[in-house]
Amino acid sequence: MDEFARAVEDGLKLSKRLVLPGGLPPPRPPSGMDRTVSAAAASGPDPRLLPTAPMAYAVVTDPGAVDTPDVPSYQPYVYGRLDPPAMIPLQMKEVDLAVDCALDAAHVTLRARWWLHCITRSRECDVRLVVPMGEQGSILGAEVTIGRRSLNTQVIEVEDHTVQNHVNIESGSLLKPQLFFLTISQVEGGADIYATFRWSQKLLYDSGRFSVDIPFRFPYFVNPLPKVFMKREKIQLTVNSGFSKEVLLQGTSHPLKEKGRHGDKLSFMHEAVVENWSSKDFNFSYSVYSADLSGAVLVQPATLRDYDDRDMFCIFLLPGSGNRKVFRKAVVFIVDTSGSMQGKPLDNVKHAVSTALSELAQGDYFNIITFNDELHSFSSCLEQVNEKTIASTTDWINSNFVAEGGTDIMHPLSEAMALLSSVHDALPQIYLITDGSVDDEHNICQTMKTEITNRGSKCPRISTFGLGLHCNHYFLRMLASIGKGHYDAALETASIESRILKWFGRASSTIVANISIDDIKHLDDFEVDSEYIPDISAKSPLCVSGKYHGKFPDTVVVKGYLADMKEISIELKVQHLKEIPLDKVR
Repeated sequence: MDEFARAVEDGLKLSKRLVLPGGLPPPRPPSGMDRTVSAAAASGPDPRLLPTAPMAYAVVTDPGAVDTPDVPSYQPYVYGRLDPPAMIPLQMKEVDLAVDCALDAAHVTLRARWWLHCITRSRECDVRLVVPMGEQGSILGAEVTIGRRSLNTQVIEVEDHTVQNHVNIESGSLLKPQLFFLTISQVEGGADIYATFRWSQKLLYDSGRFSVDIPFRFPYFVNPLPKVFMKREKIQLTVNSGFSKEVLLQGTSHPLKEKGRHGDKLSFMHEAVVENWSSKDFNFSYSVYSADLSGAVLVQPATLRDYDDRDMFCIFLLPGSGNRKVFRKAVVFIVDTSGSMQGKPLDNVKHAVSTALSELAQGDYFNIITFNDELHSFSSCLEQVNEKTIASTTDWINSNFVAEGGTDIMHPLSEAMALLSSVHDALPQIYLITDGSVDDEHNICQTMKTEITNRGSKCPRISTFGLGLHCNHYFLRMLASIGKGHYDAALETASIESRILKWFGRASSTIVANISIDDIKHLDDFEVDSEYIPDISAKSPLCVSGKYHGKFPDTVVVKGYLADMKEISIELKVQHLKEIPLDKVR
């Protein structure tokens, strides 16, 4: 991304040639910011030039084309070409953000209008649109209109029923994780660019509170002159909890006015003429009151575009605010120490594993396995957690977390399964952390599936964590699904430690295990998307979706076992809903 920031930096320098309507120069940075930007530039491109909100850029290869569209500024002509091109941030005239929160996901629609204010009308240039997304953001589509031109992306089904994003715009891809871009060629100077982006992202969940965080921090240089253009900012928000529980508002970054409350669905609105576009991300948090485990079964007919004509269902369970006892644990960390982990990735993993070990409770069991071409274990058996054993891991981790060699995942997994085979008084758990891919991934999944089937309810839970872009994340998702565990990933080095700790916190906080669903025998067909239904964690809601044929009863009973091995039954009401798009939640 250094190249991107450097191109924007060059574009901002180039835009100083402009004289905007009224004979005024481009907007100036806030007091003091120009000095800090210059200081940062001395040591490389300023990271603050990376997009923190949806942005549009003029991609300039010919500096002679840079001028105001209508009134020439009569600047000296510039000869030559720019290679690589400079990118001038375009001024934004309006923005409309709509956020629909349902179950554990947010569906976002953003509409904006930019003005190609920096290219004379007799010339053309490419325009690059960039959209940063929030937690586990996934682009769903984009539509762009420029004059009589209309361009769009769409999600299509291919023969093997996998979903692909089809783009009929010249270029569309990810600049980095959760940062989508597309390039539109040959846009005439002075043109208005209308764009609509749709994406989904996961709601964050912490201590009973849901929150959505959407990148919405616009830099000063996208603000048009206030006396020339009126800037209207609009934000719409709906919250649908999915079942009849009281929704408690916790906080918001922008002033929102409640517009309606219909059962478990709330709607809010913010609309105002503003002097400057938003300088902070849009954040909204709420909680769904539940003293204990609660939820619902949501059902919905198949969509017309779905190749599968079976109806859809989603079982959504909240852990509640009650202090349910967490299962005692027997934990084995499996850490990849192959050569590709060298440097900061392995250092961050080392710190995260050390912190996770310190969070284990007295009476839990643990072991650590590192692997590359070889395998090294902290102990030949499971060790009980106490101050002495945890303290002794520090030197061992420093000595054995050394990056070298290749990647062999099957051997350490088999070793961990063997270590946990004799556990009877704790919930066995495996935590696999890797940045690689291996040739025998299919064999690993089949072997683990056989092991888990044979061991039944006492099988180890397998949670997986992937590092970087080159890891086979699909394989890790499948392995976690087979192992009734949790999957997560850190695609950027800076987020490794924090994401591992959140992942470990969710996976190690089991309050109900061995989930089963009653009252579905009369259904003609019932298929869950995941291999097995995962356990319920105190730190995350459980969302299980799938397909069915037949008619659901009015209520469904979900059963499981608590930490004291007592059986628990949770009665869930079946609701037929149209407002929540279950095909997007799945």
